Amino acid sequence: MTKTATFIPVAGGKGGVGKSLFTANLALALAELHHDTVVVDLDLGGSNLHSFLGLSNQFPGIGDFLKARTAELENFLVPTEMPTLKFLPGDGRTPFMANIPTAQKLRLLSHLNRIPADYILLDLGSGSSFNTLDFFGISKTGFVVTTFEHPSLMNVLSFLKNFLYRTIERIVGRENHQVRITLQEIYKQPMTGPPVTAQYIQDQIAALNPELGEQVKKICSYYRPRFIFNRGEHPDTLRILQPLDKSLREIVSLQADYFGFIFEDPAVRESVRRGVPLVTAYRDSVASQSVLRVADRVARIWGRPIENSAELLTTDTIRFHKSVADRQQGSITSFRR
Repeated sequence: MTKTATFIPVAGGKGGVGKSLFTANLALALAELHHDTVVVDLDLGGSNLHSFLGLSNQFPGIGDFLKARTAELENFLVPTEMPTLKFLPGDGRTPFMANIPTAQKLRLLSHLNRIPADYILLDLGSGSSFNTLDFFGISKTGFVVTTFEHPSLMNVLSFLKNFLYRTIERIVGRENHQVRITLQEIYKQPMTGPPVTAQYIQDQIAALNPELGEQVKKICSYYRPRFIFNRGEHPDTLRILQPLDKSLREIVSLQADYFGFIFEDPAVRESVRRGVPLVTAYRDSVASQSVLRVADRVARIWGRPIENSAELLTTDTIRFHKSVADRQQGSITSFRR
């Protein structure tokens, strides 16, 4: 019987937040837990996931699959040193793949659904292109990776807002002409106008077409993104969770789970410089241990919403930070003796 995979798309509102590095190492960590895992480079036009897995860019991938109309996507899976992990390269050496047309996107999604695995991780491109937004919507619970810098947080909010707008556009379709005209007018409002929130758009649709408005509300409430905070210096930085959660609810009209905290660590830069995976080459580093903790959480609780996730993540991060500090202090004391 073919396995039904759990899809985990991983997005970032902007580049440079560590999205691909996190995706690669999370895939390795899940595979270490004996879960059949496939990690897919869907950053078409800028594929580089192979480098974080310690692989060379020599394998055909999605670009070649889309050019060969009769090919099977499963044939492009690349084995790794870990028997439970396979890698699907992106555009490889095939140019001009950043904006694949709808027909190719649908074909790719259809074939992804046929791959037997426990987990399929999708490393998406940065920003809010239609393809990135559509791939993110393949699952109700995808990861969004951000740092604690203000521009990064604003970009991830913008990404989620654009994701909901894109979802609404697809629901409305071309048949609801009056609703589409209203949406276009809303999007054209000047910066001096009232703030446009996802809830405001849903209300305008409901006023024109109550049945469609209810459908939009139901589908939008289906999505519950999960935050990964990367390059955190100290648990105190999680004080931003309360205002962030408020912005998510009031501006984006989404509920989210706060899922992981990856500590700042020089081992990350060293792993990238050497072209080796973090969780295998620097197993005991604080960043590697942070990723392994996220993998354990995925394996245990991915399929359900997490109540009080802000409080739980804060408590867990404080506890982990203290255990690291105690271990380091113990090492110093032993050395002095």
